[in-house]
Amino acid sequence: MTPADADADADVAIAGARAGAEVVRSLYGRRLTRFDKGAGDFATAADVEAEQAILEVLRAARPGDAVLGEEGGQQGAGPAEAVRQWLVDPLCGTLNYAVGNLLVAVNVALRDGAAAVADPFGGEVYFTDGRTAHVRQDGAGDVLLTPTSATRLVDVNLDPPFPSAPGFRAVELLAHPGFAEHFRPRVVSTTLALAWVAAGKRAAYVTDGGDLSGSVHFAAGIALCRAAGCVVTGIDGAPVGDGAPVGDGAPVGEGGHGLVAAADEETHGLLMSMIRGG
Repeated sequence: MTPADADADADVAIAGARAGAEVVRSLYGRRLTRFDKGAGDFATAADVEAEQAILEVLRAARPGDAVLGEEGGQQGAGPAEAVRQWLVDPLCGTLNYAVGNLLVAVNVALRDGAAAVADPFGGEVYFTDGRTAHVRQDGAGDVLLTPTSATRLVDVNLDPPFPSAPGFRAVELLAHPGFAEHFRPRVVSTTLALAWVAAGKRAAYVTDGGDLSGSVHFAAGIALCRAAGCVVTGIDGAPVGDGAPVGDGAPVGEGGHGLVAAADEETHGLLMSMIRGG
């Protein structure tokens, strides 16, 4: 792929994320229909309509590409047949959104390529062409993402499932004596926090899970962090895999499972030491 191709894909990812974010903003505060997914999980009409808006952008710009959507599932060729596949999470933080919390994200990622994460209420779109990562603020130019651990804030995902328990429980990381010595916890319950690691607003992000590289929830954030120069591994320290899409908590493949995305090697090392019981 040429740099021009990567730039074009980034533009598509940005346009898709912005289209989804516009729907999320427009429906905010309304009484929305909910669709039960079981185990306490649900989608709203905003999730569904935002995904449709993103799909319209992708179909117009990349009609031959496959898409895996959080709400609509697989469309087009499956991951084994498709040369290119987009991963779409139209509203990451649905429960936040449903109760009036503005901390949500719209995630659009081309597998092993460009990606964008929109903050619908912050007016920012974080994006990568697969080589570098930037943030675009409404009415302003693009700014290179520069990770830093200066904030000492670590976002920890405490939402189930917990496939690594009892060996690893994210909540127990917060009780580690060394955690309070070096960091301060945050729980925002949206993968917008991964974009914040890439941007230097968070020192790190930690979650349990299976191979998250092909997850619609995590793919865009992982791509941003990698392009920005963050240290990204599983909670076992293994590289995050690039296998076929799997659901959260699915069996672990050859790559790492769960996720530790840190601004630098020192932060990553400290967290891994705590996770391993050091």
